[in-house]
Amino acid sequence: MKDLEKNIRAFLMLGLSSVELIALFATGIATTFAIYFEIMIMVNNSHVSLADLLLMFLYLEVLAMIGQYLRTGQIQVRFPLYIAIVALARYLIIDSKDLEYTRIMGIAGAILLLTLAVLVIRYGHTAYPYKKLEDGKPGDQAP
Repeated sequence: MKDLEKNIRAFLMLGLSSVELIALFATGIATTFAIYFEIMIMVNNSHVSLADLLLMFLYLEVLAMIGQYLRTGQIQVRFPLYIAIVALARYLIIDSKDLEYTRIMGIAGAILLLTLAVLVIRYGHTAYPYKKLEDGKPGDQAP
């Protein structure tokens, strides 16, 4: 019975891993196309704005997150936080002249909270590192 359960778990893990890799590949391809189209827009307009550059950084962060997952098998929480910070900064830069003071302060506060969250997470990872699992990958606790 234990062997059957182990085989079923292995089969399900293989299926999940396959779906994750396919989704990562699709995300990487879509992000690459988005970068290409954004570059074509800048070339056609013969103009590069700060908003364009920040959008490119958002795309690069997505690719970095994919690379991190492929290297370690895990998506670190920090990467989506970085993406959120850049996205909020881009929103502020693009729409700041049309935003009310309270909305600007709210977005700035959100950026500050996200930045503090990154600092807390980074501190937690250095002060309280994960224990290693049998396969050498970090985990919450050893089995």
